[in-house]
Amino acid sequence: MAKNLLIVESPAKAKTINKYLGEDFIVKSSFGHIRDLAKKDLGVNINDDFSPVYIVDPDKKKIVSELKKLSKEAETVWLASDEDREGEAIAWHLAETLKLDPAKTKRIVFHEITKEAIVNAVKNPREIDYNLVDAQQARRVLDRLVGFELSPLLWKKVRPSLSAGRVQSVAVRLIVEREKDIAKFTATSSYKITAEFENEDGSKYKSELSTKFTKKEDAMSFLEQCKNHDFQVAKVEKKPAKRTPAAPFTTSSLQQEANRKMGYSVSKTMTLAQQLYEAGHITYMRTDSINLSDLALKMAKDEITGLYGAEYSNVRNFKTKIKGAQEAHEAIRPTDMSLKVAGKDAQQKRIYDLILKRTLASQMSDAKLEKTIITIDSPNSKYHFTTNGEVIIFDGFLKVYQVAQDEDAETDQMEGMLPPTTAGDALNYNNINAVQRFTKQPPRYSEASLVKKMEDLGIGRPSTYAPTISTILNRGYVVKEEIEGIKRNYTELVLAAQNIAENINTENAGASKGKLSPTDIGKIVNEFLVKYFEEILSYDFTAKAEKEFDDIAAGKTKWNARIKEFYAGFHAKVVETTETAERHSGERQLGVDPATGKNVIVRMGKFGPIVQIGETTEEEKPKFAGLQKGQSLESISFEDAMELFKFPRQMGQYEDKVVTVAIGRFGPYVRHDSKFFSLPKEDDPASVSFERTVEIIEAKRQKDRENTIKIFDEEPGLIIMNGRFGPYISFEKRNYKIAKTTDPETLSLDDCKEIIEKAPAKKGAKKKAPAKKKAPAKKKATTKKKTVVKKKTATKKKTVAKKKTTTKKTK
Repeated sequence: MAKNLLIVESPAKAKTINKYLGEDFIVKSSFGHIRDLAKKDLGVNINDDFSPVYIVDPDKKKIVSELKKLSKEAETVWLASDEDREGEAIAWHLAETLKLDPAKTKRIVFHEITKEAIVNAVKNPREIDYNLVDAQQARRVLDRLVGFELSPLLWKKVRPSLSAGRVQSVAVRLIVEREKDIAKFTATSSYKITAEFENEDGSKYKSELSTKFTKKEDAMSFLEQCKNHDFQVAKVEKKPAKRTPAAPFTTSSLQQEANRKMGYSVSKTMTLAQQLYEAGHITYMRTDSINLSDLALKMAKDEITGLYGAEYSNVRNFKTKIKGAQEAHEAIRPTDMSLKVAGKDAQQKRIYDLILKRTLASQMSDAKLEKTIITIDSPNSKYHFTTNGEVIIFDGFLKVYQVAQDEDAETDQMEGMLPPTTAGDALNYNNINAVQRFTKQPPRYSEASLVKKMEDLGIGRPSTYAPTISTILNRGYVVKEEIEGIKRNYTELVLAAQNIAENINTENAGASKGKLSPTDIGKIVNEFLVKYFEEILSYDFTAKAEKEFDDIAAGKTKWNARIKEFYAGFHAKVVETTETAERHSGERQLGVDPATGKNVIVRMGKFGPIVQIGETTEEEKPKFAGLQKGQSLESISFEDAMELFKFPRQMGQYEDKVVTVAIGRFGPYVRHDSKFFSLPKEDDPASVSFERTVEIIEAKRQKDRENTIKIFDEEPGLIIMNGRFGPYISFEKRNYKIAKTTDPETLSLDDCKEIIEKAPAKKGAKKKAPAKKKAPAKKKATTKKKTVVKKKTATKKKTVAKKKTTTKKTK
């Protein structure tokens, strides 16, 4: 048995480290946290100074058992979890759970998985930093208190199965408030004047007028003046300019860049970066520092000088402006800058390439440019036309990190070289355009811009951005979707050959793709929380909490005292709100149904937004209809709401069976012969024709026929199908995998039954094999079955009642 046991969080990291240590070491993974706050009850002893109640994850008991055995046999146990607060907490939990002897336990940290870093860490062990552990415990306990008390309140006052969180709810608030800004926005228009001029040599370049006209009449008048004007170059200015490279990546800037350049979600970027880190290719990917170590600076200088020459090297020490940033850490960089390609797949390679280029560029010389500004006179002395151009004199860092390709901002786009021009040159216009342009509404947040906003406000830390965005998307408070926008006309006036033409064009206003927008339930939850818990959802409170976690980590304050101070007022507010607050459903009265004289109301229902005719207090039950995709509680009109009650639409009969069109929880569909066929996005359920519904039915049947591999006459409901992930067996509304090594064509009915029999049971359901044909059951047996069902139902009701009572007592 090895003398040393070294424990890390992930098996991938363990595998990489194992290569660097000798036979005296055995490297094992804890697979992340081995214990967490108890899920039963609060998991925090409020009356015992808010001490946490930790339990070992049931899935980790086998791992804990193995680690206990190995730790007893080892002479020294090395805790090598990550160097941040989360990693420090993991090390502490391991020490506590495995009951490690402090005398034979050592804590080591490293920010990159290289032989040099690992060996150096082993030479310089330290003890567990309990201040970092306390900071992580403070965050975990605060988040549990907020979530545990607010979530049940939302169940009572808004809708069951909702959740609230200290950071996630603030992120939702940002997105909801941006949507409100968009709703309040009123566009104004002006006319932008651009021209294409040509000199005597036939060279052309575009110019823009120094002003915009608010009225079409003024724009038209200016074009009239231009008809016979003799244009000439009034002034040519040339001045030097430079561009400076961006700092190396932090967690936030890497997430933003990968989202803008590659369309990767924040969580995907972190997964790819973690894989590169664990394979030893990059430094630790959770950091808010833009520092580079002396070793990294030397490595970058050697690489740049060797590849491009000494004139391209410019060593820089960047200093972060982020409050609370941990300067002792490094920015994200490659561990070996001579390695040009790294990663197991194309996505990992793209992230590595981005990190490598950004790191090298940060240590390269400024790009030297010559900026040229050409001023051209106009018929009105108040205004002039301007043409800008840039010429690269020395490319510097642009040789590695091409701004024109890598950056989205229009200001970074170069116009290139302009034709030789001097003051007094005569010019002719080819065309002069006046295009009506509207002011743009505030943009919806992308994942990248939301991370930037959270960072600017001090909300969250590098480790929290990705899980926060994942949580609000998974909870259904926010969606990433394509918003089509509204068709809008705009006017274009074109002066060419002394004639002015007026064109009316169409554009899509307010369209967005892949941006974050709040759902109805997200808006309602936000409205409720802001109304009753404005302090918790304030940006200042969330940022202040992060600052206090930093103080705890620095040993400046005790975490229990800060939690106690917060909880007293918070808990009192929860109790008060529970007793006094009204239900929040986003209810809005749209009008009165002309047929019944009853109120038409739109509100949030148990399963989503609904319209209802009639009140729940009335003797006759109300009618309900679900909102369609693209409709919202805030904006749906009375007319659109009444249209929803026309469903289901009976379209006619096909094959002697009625065809209907309806709207369900998952969107509009066609129903025929007890089968359901999704209505394509381009078909409107309110106007789709009978002929089109038949086409949809037949198209689905054809697709099923193409995907059907084998059917059995003696068991008609059992079919071997071809799906997205390969062949499978479909039987009684369940699918069963077929081994890749098995040819589905060769399977007999008995083979299929055997596969179904051996398949794991569905969660919460008993495994069901294909039933053989049985004789009709006797009446006595039927009665008995009914009795059993009745008993089971009664038992279930008692259990539910008992659970409700327990919950009530706990609360």
